[in-house]
Amino acid sequence: MKFVADLHIHSKYSRATSKAMDLEHIAEWSKLKGIDLIGTGDFTHPAWLKELRDKLKQRTNGLYEYNDTHFILTAEISNMYTKNGHGRRIHTILIAPDIDSASRISKALGRRGNILSDGRPIFGFDVKDVVKLCLDISPDCLIVPAHIFTPWFSLFGSRSGFDTIYECFEEETKNIYALETGLSSDPAMNWRISALDKYTLISNSDAHSPAKLGREVNVFDTEMSYSGIMEAIKNKAKKKMLFTVEFFPEEGKYHFDGHRDCGIQFSPEQTKRHKGICPKCNKPLTVGVMSRVNDLADRPDGFTPENSAPFKRMVPLQEIIAQERQRGVLTKGVAQEYKRVVEYFGNEFEVLLHASEKDLASFLSERMFQAIVKVRNGDLIISPGYDGKFGTVKIGI
Repeated sequence: MKFVADLHIHSKYSRATSKAMDLEHIAEWSKLKGIDLIGTGDFTHPAWLKELRDKLKQRTNGLYEYNDTHFILTAEISNMYTKNGHGRRIHTILIAPDIDSASRISKALGRRGNILSDGRPIFGFDVKDVVKLCLDISPDCLIVPAHIFTPWFSLFGSRSGFDTIYECFEEETKNIYALETGLSSDPAMNWRISALDKYTLISNSDAHSPAKLGREVNVFDTEMSYSGIMEAIKNKAKKKMLFTVEFFPEEGKYHFDGHRDCGIQFSPEQTKRHKGICPKCNKPLTVGVMSRVNDLADRPDGFTPENSAPFKRMVPLQEIIAQERQRGVLTKGVAQEYKRVVEYFGNEFEVLLHASEKDLASFLSERMFQAIVKVRNGDLIISPGYDGKFGTVKIGI
């Protein structure tokens, strides 16, 4: 069966996260978006894990359910340590097969650091030991490097990452099957690096508020079960992992290089011309995802490997409505129109990806219809994000 999965989110127990990231609102917004399976996020946090244990209903397929929404147990953790003479800050997604395994992982991590202060806890030991810790508890766990090109907190990050997967995970590399592309990169950028060909590329929202759920997702065509999902990911099964839905990567906070405080936004070519130094403050620029991909790439732009799952790019419906109405995304009028459109078509993904142009034109205003068509065609004006500042996507209607 086909289903949409968002495997990386955060709960109300994570820093800088909406208090509405509870099970009730996550389930409600998953239905609005068209998400069939959603990660719980933050299972390492004892208070959140207790809520999950108390409220989720375990299904026979290895998944869980709340208010007719399917959940899979997930968490994100951060490892900050020194290796090969450099400071490393690596984020990973943990996926567990059941609450008992998640609880044992949480307790094991609690013996090595503080799991109470943040839903995304920080540890001071080597990230390769996270893989061993989880798999010793359950061989059915999956460990995925998160948003792998983010400058400050990722596997390949320009400020604190590595140049190869093996350099990071060493003997545990054999237990890494998937990589999360993150908001500032898409599969096409990752395809330029041949060393990543063997890995399944997944995309998730990393949402900190309910409205951000599903801004990136994975579309599977397999049995909706824990084992079915693991098989599709571990075997890089193209017929079972159909495609991902992506942010326009330029909209991500770290696509280009620059200095936010100085208002400097540079392409990789401009950064090279300035030798990586900000022309205003004379300090090193924050090197973003595009430059980092260029540094590691051994293939030209546009190369597509065999057995690679395709992807589709999308602008969230609320952003489209806000631009069409020339109003803020969080305004009442935008919320009312979003609800009206989603109720008519069934969910947000149906509007953005599947509904025919005839059906869209019959219900939407002409400007709104044209806006969605432009997004589907990639007919956009984009200013890339840099140094923690989101990029802008303008539809031009």
